[in-house]
Amino acid sequence: MGCAAKEQTGQMDYEETKKMVVDILKTDDGKKAIQDVMKDEKMKENLIMDQKTVTETIEKTLTSQKGVEFWQKTFEDPKFAESFAKSLQNEHEKMIKQLMKDPEYQKMMIDILKDPKVEEQMVTVVKSQEFRKHLQTVMTETFTSPLFKTKIQETLMKAAQEMKDQQQGDKKQQEGGQGGDQGGQQGGQDGQGGGQL
Repeated sequence: MGCAAKEQTGQMDYEETKKMVVDILKTDDGKKAIQDVMKDEKMKENLIMDQKTVTETIEKTLTSQKGVEFWQKTFEDPKFAESFAKSLQNEHEKMIKQLMKDPEYQKMMIDILKDPKVEEQMVTVVKSQEFRKHLQTVMTETFTSPLFKTKIQETLMKAAQEMKDQQQGDKKQQEGGQGGDQGGQQGGQDGQGGGQL
């Protein structure tokens, strides 16, 4: 009987202690203490996960059926696809701009383009059926690109609005011209009537 009461009291003490610790961690002092602990270099080392484990977990997640379905569904969202494409585009642009500023890269490109054989090959490639097929593929990919779709949609909407505004302006001008003609005809008729009197 006494042992049971003692065990119950111990359980209650644990729950009370747990609640107290949680309450402390929620305070500003508790949060600051956690932040200080996380800044400790040894703690950071202990928290860093094994690279192999992380890699295997990511590969397993991405290659699983659920992972494939998740990414397929995610990329169906035009906003996500556009954001993802923009993030990659920015990185590609940065890399190309950095290369274009590099003197060695510039010289290499100029030397390659100056080579008569390269020029001849480029002309041959441009005229080839394979290049035309490739160009067609590139154009198809461009038209299906989320970024291009968004840009085209904005351009079409803007053009449609401008056309609508122009039609409304032309209509108002026609109505104004017709009103003037009717006023002139009425004035002419009044003049004729006065002459008859």
